[in-house]
Amino acid sequence: MGFKVQVKPARQEKETVYINIKSDEPRTLIGKRGEALRAAQRLLRVMLLSDAEERFYLQIDINGYKEKKAQYLCEIANEIADEVALSQKAEALVPMCAYERRIIHVELAERADVTTESEGEEPRRRVIVHPT
Repeated sequence: MGFKVQVKPARQEKETVYINIKSDEPRTLIGKRGEALRAAQRLLRVMLLSDAEERFYLQIDINGYKEKKAQYLCEIANEIADEVALSQKAEALVPMCAYERRIIHVELAERADVTTESEGEEPRRRVIVHPT
């Protein structure tokens, strides 16, 4: 693609292999809202699964994009949850991919004052935060 990258296997936890990529051109690899990154991750996983003996998951991060995005989503989730708990009115978040919705669900799962559910059809599927 005309630019250099450094690929480093980060770690393996259970059935998930984490790979970090460093690049001077992260926008090209990440794409709009992470779409290129998700597509590349799916493609690489399918290619690797064809030769794999065991099922596994693959998580690719470019210049810390996913880590920063997860932190941001956790902050937003807690802000919305605080508002919902205070107002006692459900709120819908913007549509997100399954990976991002899961981050929201996991982050708010331990809270006793709200519950979450996903609603809608892809690509407009979103998380709804409800008061308990």
